[in-house]
Amino acid sequence: MERFLRNNVLAMAAENLARIYNCDNLPIWARQSIDELVSRQLVDEINNRFFRTLEFGTGGMRSRTISDVVTGSERGNSNTNKPDFAAVGTAYLNDFNIIGATVALFKYCSKFLKNNHRAHELPSVVIAYDVRHFSKHFGELAASTWKKLGGHAMLYPSPRSTPQLSFSVRHLSCTAGIMITASHNPWHDNGFKAYFSDGAQMVDPHASGVISEFNGVTVDDICRFCKKDVFGITILDSTVDECYQSAVTETILRRDLLESNPIGVAFSPLHGTGGVATIPLLKANRISHNVVDEQNDQDPNFSTVKSPNPENKEALAMAIDLAKRKHSDLVLATDPDGDRLAIAAKNDENEFEIFTGNETGALLAEYEISQLKFLRKIPAKGSKSTAIIKTFVTTPLIDKIADYHGIKCINTLTGFKWIGEKMLNYENKMLEQEYESTGISINYDKTLTEKRNDLLQKNSTLFIFGCEESYGCLSANNVRDKDANSACLMACELAAYAKSLGKTLVALRDDMYVKYGYFGESVLNIYYEGADGAQKIKNILASYQKNPPELIDDSKVAEIIDFAKQTIHDADGKRIPPQQFFFITLENGVKFAVRASGTEPKIKFYLFAETKIDDKSQLGETKEMTSSLLERIKKFLKTDADERANFVA
Repeated sequence: MERFLRNNVLAMAAENLARIYNCDNLPIWARQSIDELVSRQLVDEINNRFFRTLEFGTGGMRSRTISDVVTGSERGNSNTNKPDFAAVGTAYLNDFNIIGATVALFKYCSKFLKNNHRAHELPSVVIAYDVRHFSKHFGELAASTWKKLGGHAMLYPSPRSTPQLSFSVRHLSCTAGIMITASHNPWHDNGFKAYFSDGAQMVDPHASGVISEFNGVTVDDICRFCKKDVFGITILDSTVDECYQSAVTETILRRDLLESNPIGVAFSPLHGTGGVATIPLLKANRISHNVVDEQNDQDPNFSTVKSPNPENKEALAMAIDLAKRKHSDLVLATDPDGDRLAIAAKNDENEFEIFTGNETGALLAEYEISQLKFLRKIPAKGSKSTAIIKTFVTTPLIDKIADYHGIKCINTLTGFKWIGEKMLNYENKMLEQEYESTGISINYDKTLTEKRNDLLQKNSTLFIFGCEESYGCLSANNVRDKDANSACLMACELAAYAKSLGKTLVALRDDMYVKYGYFGESVLNIYYEGADGAQKIKNILASYQKNPPELIDDSKVAEIIDFAKQTIHDADGKRIPPQQFFFITLENGVKFAVRASGTEPKIKFYLFAETKIDDKSQLGETKEMTSSLLERIKKFLKTDADERANFVA
C-alpha cells in the first residue's frame, strides 16, 4: 500500500490516508473501505477523498457524504440509494469529521468558559438536523460525543430548520449550537454548521479557535467516540417549537393588511423542513395556502428536482403549476433547511414572474423601512441609529434605498455570519451603554420587543433588516441567521400591501426601479470538482492578485479593490477582515466581484449594472440591454477564468 500511495496519489492525500489507516482503533468497515480503494487502485477517488482536511468556511463544514464510488463496506446491507456508512475520507463529511468538529467545538467552548471566569458552567449545546442522508445519525453522533466529553447536549427528535436552531441557541442559553445540513447543496452532500452563544455562525476569534482545536484532534481521539450512545441526551419537546413560531410571528408589521387583503399562496418546501416550519406559520396566521404535496415529502434524494436550490427556476415549476390551478397570488419555495426563500408573483398579464434574491431583498427592505416609519417605530426622516445590513455582493439598489430613507446601510463579507456579528455588536453596545447610564443589566432576549428597539436606537443601532443575494433574508432580532420562515410571512404581508394599492407585486417592483433606477445583476458559477478543481480555484484567485485584469470585454478596468491587501472599513468604521475577494469596476460602469464559494467547489462572479430610467415604458428595453451586456461579460469571464485556472505563481 505504501509504495502505491507514494508513487500514484497526491502527497497530501497519501499522508491523510495513512494517518487514518494507521489508527489502531479505526472501525473495521472504515479500514476495509480504504483497503478496497487501494486494491482497486482508484487513484482519482483516493485523491478526491483525501486531498485535504475539511475547514470551516462561510457556512461551516460542507462536503460529500456519498461518493461516486461506494465501497462494499460502506454500502453494508443497504439495498437503497443510501449506504450504511458515509464515505471515508478527510475531505468528506462523515462520522470522523463530525466527531472531530464536535470535539474541537467542545474543547474551545470549555476553554472559553474558563477564560471568562465561567469554569463552573457545563458547556451546553443544542443540535438540530435537516432531512438529508445521515443527518439524524450525525446529529445523534454529535450529541453522543458532546455528552461523553462531559457537556450537556440537547437534541431535536426530528428535522428542524436552520433558523430555528439559531433561535434555540439563544432561547436555551446554550454555549454553542450545531446544525447538520448542507442547505441547498446536491443530494449527496451534508454539512456541520457551528454556532456560538449569540445564535450566529462563528466568526473570529471563535472560528479560528475551533479550527485550531480541530487541527489538534487526532484520529485516536476521534475513534474513542465512534460508538454512538444517546443515553443522557436531552430530547427537546414542542415547547421550543412554539416559542420559535411565536418569535417569528412578531415580524409581522401590519396584520391589518393581511386581514383586509387576503392572498392565496402556493407553497413548496422542496422536500425539506418547510413542512414543519413554514406551513404551521401560514396556518397560524390564517394565510390561505396550498402545498405541493409531492414536495412535502422529506425525501433526502430531492427526487422531483434537479437541485433543491430555490435559486434555480426549475425548482419552482411544480409550485407555479399549482398556483395556476388554484389561482394563487403568490408562490413561495424554501430550501431543505429552511433558510432561503424564492418567490414568484403574477404580473399584469396574469403570468408568474420569478423574483431574484436581489429583487426580493430590495422590495422587503423598502417595505420594512416604509412601514416602520408609517408606524412611527423609527423617525420619519430616518436615522443613522437604524441599519440595513447586506453583503457586498448583494444589489447596490439596497444602498440607494437606505440612503433615500436616511438609514445606515452596512456591507459585509459574504456569509450571513457577518450580519450576525454586526447584530451582536449592536446588542453589546446597547447593553453596555444602558448599564453605564442606568446601572441596570438588561436581559436582551427577555426585554419586550418595543422597549428593546427603543433602547437600541437610543444607545446603539437598531437592526431593521438583513439580506444577501442568494435568497436569504432576516428581520427578527432574536434569530441570527437567514430565515425563510419569517421571510415567507414578510412576503405575504408585502403581497397584501401591493393588493391594497390595487397593484401586483411585479408592478410594485417596477415602481421601485422607476424611483431608484434599474439595477441588473447576474451570477456566474464555475464548478471545479475534486482535488484538481480545488487547485484551479486557488490558481484563479492567485492570478487576480498577481496579474489583475486590465481589459474586460473591450472595457478598461477602472478600479480593483483587493480585500486581501487593502484596508476596507464598513459604514460603522469597523475594518472588514482580509479575504481573497476582489471587487472590480469597469469604465463602462459595470462592476463585478470574484470569490471562491465557502460551501461548494466553485468560483463565483457577481455582476452589477445600473441604469437611470424615467418611466416604466423604458424598463423593457433597459432590461434587455443590461441582460445582453452582462451575458457578454459573463462569457468573457468564463473563458478568462479557464485560462487563469492554469496560472502558476
